Parts: sequence; C-alpha cells; structure tokens
Amino acid sequence: MSVPEFATLYQKLKRSVELAGKSQSTLTNYARCLAHIALHFNCSPLDLDKEQVLDYLHHLKSQNKTPSDSFFKHTVYGLRYAYRIFGMKEMRVVLPSIERPKKLPVVLSQREVKQLLRTPKLLRHRLVLAMLYGCGLRNFELSNLKRSDLDFDRKMVHVRQGKGRKDRYVPLSEIQIRGLKKYFLAENPTLWCFNGNDTEGKPVQLSSQGIQWIVREARRHSGIPKEITAHILRHSYATHLLEMGLDIMSVKDLLGHADIQTTLIYLHVAQSGRQKPFSPLDRLYGQ
Repeated sequence: MSVPEFATLYQKLKRSVELAGKSQSTLTNYARCLAHIALHFNCSPLDLDKEQVLDYLHHLKSQNKTPSDSFFKHTVYGLRYAYRIFGMKEMRVVLPSIERPKKLPVVLSQREVKQLLRTPKLLRHRLVLAMLYGCGLRNFELSNLKRSDLDFDRKMVHVRQGKGRKDRYVPLSEIQIRGLKKYFLAENPTLWCFNGNDTEGKPVQLSSQGIQWIVREARRHSGIPKEITAHILRHSYATHLLEMGLDIMSVKDLLGHADIQTTLIYLHVAQSGRQKPFSPLDRLYGQ
C-alpha cells in the first residue's frame, strides 16, 4: 500500500531538514514516523483533523512495548516540524509537549574501562573503543574519521562536522598514537581511519552499526553487568575528565556541546568537588 500524497510531504521535509543543517538521522526518524501515520490512515498526515491525530498518538501511547518512547517522541516532533513547514499553526498547538526525562547517564568506573578496553582480541576493535572513550567521540564522528584528521605530532584529532555541523579538536593520548601507528602499519587503511567490510568482503567505511556491534560484543565478553553503548563511553570520558580535575568549560568544548546546560549534568555524576562524596557507613565504622 502506498500514499501518493506522502511523496510531496517527504520532499519538502527533506529540503527543509537539509537547509536547516540537521542530521540525516533527524530526517530518517521524522520520515519513518510520518510514513507510519500515512499508512495507518492511508492518507497524508497533513489531511488528518485534530481528533484523528490525538487518537493516533493515544494509540501509540497505550501500547505496552511497541513502539518505543523514542518512536512516540519522534512522531510528535515529526508532526510539529511538518506543520511548521506547511504553515499549519493551529495543528501544532494540539500536539502534546514532550517532557525530557531527568535521567543521569550511566558511567563506567575507571577499572571497568580498562577491563573493556582489553577485552577484544583484534587491535582494531580495541582502538575503536579507545577512540570512543579516549576522545569522547560520538558514534557517527568516529565512523566519519579519516586518517588525515589525526595529527600525531600535535597529538590532536580534528573532529569534522560533529553535531550541529561544528568542528572541534580533541587530544590524543600517547597510548592511542602507539596503537594507531601499529594498526596502520598492519592494515594500511587508505582513507577512513577504520574500515568495515561490504557484502563482498571489500573494505569500506566502518558504519555506525559496525561500531555498535564492536561495543556490544566487547561488553558481552567483558563480564561487565552495566549497559554499555558508544555514548556511555562518551559519558564516562566527560565524567572522568571532571574527576581528574579538568574544568567544566573545557569539558564542554571537548564534547562539542552548544549549551553549557548539557554539560552540567556530568557534575551530578562526577565524584569531584571540594570534598569527594562518601558513604556515612565508611565514617561510622572508621574505614
């Protein structure tokens, strides 16, 4: 089943997202959710009245397992974006507000990071983990990293077009440089820093899915019970830098955050400050 009117909506959505400099994942998420609505009603989402939209959102919310909270959120954001493009202000008012969950990030201990980094058998996989944690890179930033972005003399990585299409520099450690030189000598990737393989076994740019697989497999074999993703390694990077004495503004710049409020969440996790937090039981029993 197809909805002819959806093609026009998608093209205008695509044009607006790209002109605004938003990521490809934003377009994919919005388009996927809007396509679900179009198939559900067999018409363009723009042709639905307020009651139909609210009934559909209630239908999503009332399901136990699927779709996820993320799907519901992107459905609301996708509708809001489409209504803005097409000047349907009255429909935007109808949509519910999405309250951001006040969750603190999962953070690995320094011991757990060491345990994770030594788990993979392949040097390339260990280096992928080391770049995620040691440079605080986002998944797509590591996927897009080229050999030419590494400056071993200055011990810096040039992160190009990160979130918000911003460039930044982050430091490389000496241990990363030694590992990367050894890896380049053995595998000699020509363009991308890390290669994956296509269906025919030929080397291609390592995809975000490939990075996720490396992290997932390392976690599975490490015996660490915590949830571990590429972004949790980034959370650990920021938290450990604060605990090691780096100031919050420097951490903000290294992470590539546009707003300091995004970075401040790590102050709630980091064991730093005028006095390191402790349990009263330690003092109670004189430890």
